[in-house]
Amino acid sequence: MALPSTYADRNCSLARALEVVGERWTLLIVRDAFFGVRRFGDFATRLGIPRAVLTSRLKALVQEGVLTRDEAAGGVVEYRLTGKGVELWPIVRALMGWGDAHYSPAGAKRTVRHDADGGLLDQDGRCADCGVVVPVPDIRVEPGPGYQPSGVVLDPLSAAINTPHRLLEPVTARVGDAGPKD
Repeated sequence: MALPSTYADRNCSLARALEVVGERWTLLIVRDAFFGVRRFGDFATRLGIPRAVLTSRLKALVQEGVLTRDEAAGGVVEYRLTGKGVELWPIVRALMGWGDAHYSPAGAKRTVRHDADGGLLDQDGRCADCGVVVPVPDIRVEPGPGYQPSGVVLDPLSAAINTPHRLLEPVTARVGDAGPKD
C-alpha cells in the first residue's frame, strides 16, 4: 500500500515532524544553519543544492517557524534558526554521531566541545570536564579525527566552517560578504 503524500492531518507526532524536516535537503540546511550559514547564496554554494529546491525548503522552514528570514543591512537576506529550530540540535547531533559511527572509520568528522573549558560533549550534550549540559550557543564545533581535507582548495565559507567556531555564530561575518543578495 502506498503511503499518503502528506501526514498533516494525521495524529502522529513523528509523522508530522517528518513533514517539516524529513527531507534530506532540509536537514542539511538546518545543519548548516547551526554551523553559521545564513545567506541564500552561501547555502547554495555549500550544499550544491538547486536554487529552486533551496528556495522551496527555506520558504517551508520559515513558514513552519524553524527559521526566520531577516533583511540585514544593505538588503542582504539572512536566515536564522528560531528557538524551535535550535531545539533540533539533539536530532542533528544524533544523526551526525550515527553517521560517524557507521560511515567514518577514522572517527568523528566533527567534534563538539564546551567552548568555555574545551571539554568534549557526550551524546546528551554534557561536558566531560565540568559536567554541565551545554546550551547550543556555547558549543564549539571543530574538525574531528575523521575529518580529512580533500586536497581541493575550499571556498572561504567552507574553510571557515571547517575551523573551530561556536554553533550559530555567523560564518559570513568571519569571511566577509561571501554570499550574494537574495
